[in-house]
Parts: sequence; C-alpha cells; structure tokens
Amino acid sequence: MADQIEVVPYDPEWPNEFHRLGSKLRAALREVAIRIDHIGSTAIANMKAKPILDIQISVAALEPMMPYKSPLESIGFNWRQDNPDLTKRYFREASGERRFHIHVRKVGSWTEQFSLLFRDYMRMHPADAADYAVLKEQLAMQHRNHREAYVDAKGPFIWKLMPSATLWAQEIGWEPGPTDI
Repeated sequence: MADQIEVVPYDPEWPNEFHRLGSKLRAALREVAIRIDHIGSTAIANMKAKPILDIQISVAALEPMMPYKSPLESIGFNWRQDNPDLTKRYFREASGERRFHIHVRKVGSWTEQFSLLFRDYMRMHPADAADYAVLKEQLAMQHRNHREAYVDAKGPFIWKLMPSATLWAQEIGWEPGPTDI
C-alpha cells in the first residue's frame, strides 16, 4: 500500500532541515549545482504542506547525468528513472530515510523558473497561499491513498494562479534571487 497523503501545519524546522541538506548537497555537487533552492509548499512560511521537502538543483545541462548523478548517489539519493517528466531528473532518499524530493533542472529553463516564481509569488501573497493550503487539505482527504490523483487535482489551481504570478513578476521586474545555498 502506498504511503498516505497527509497535509500538516507549517513546521518552523523545515528551513533548518533544508539548510542542513542543502549544505550537504553543495559540498557533494560543488560548482555542478549552479543553484540549490528550497521550493514547494514547505518553502513558504506558515503554509500547510505535506512534510516532504522539495529541493531544486539547477545545473548547466541535464545530460550527461554523471556530473550530478554520482555525487547525489554518493550521499544517499536514488535516481528515479520512471519519472515521466523529462524536463527534470528526479531523485529520492534511500529507503527508510527522511523523505526528500530532489528535482534537478536545467538552469534558466522554463520549469526551473516556474518553480521559483510560484514559490516567490506565494511568499508575497498570503491570501493565495491560504487558499492553496485549504485546497491541499481537501484534496489530501479526498485522495488520501492516491498520490498521482492528489498532484493532478492541484494543477487547475496552480494554472489559474500563474497569470497573476506572471503579472506580478512583470510589475516588480521579478528575477530569481540568489541561490538558497
């Protein structure tokens, strides 16, 4: 049976967990990682989330993989070949370890920028973040044992929000800030 989806209150320890792992990732990847960023709901203060940290590692190119795959494997992360999203390479923790999602994306790519813009927009727009948290709680109850259905059901909200995020980005001249690690 798949693990159940659970949305929990914000944990102020999440940024510290990110920094501990981010430092370990930086030490292993060195200059291969152009950016290492905390993304997703755990990166947004006071947002309810699944207690799984999402980390985005930006690299110069997705292929060849060895410059980042070997270092990630050396510190206990496993490449998930079955990930259908070809705009990233996806890694997970070793079995039995604290759950992390590692998303390796090409620096400057649309998907890399999308993740950073969504995070930054939500940080600056608490009403939208609160609406998203309520939706995630509802979807977690509705799709408790179906992770893919839960993820898919969040999509319409995210896509409805992105025009506002894009306009906000244009109004303030948004660019990704410095890397988190």
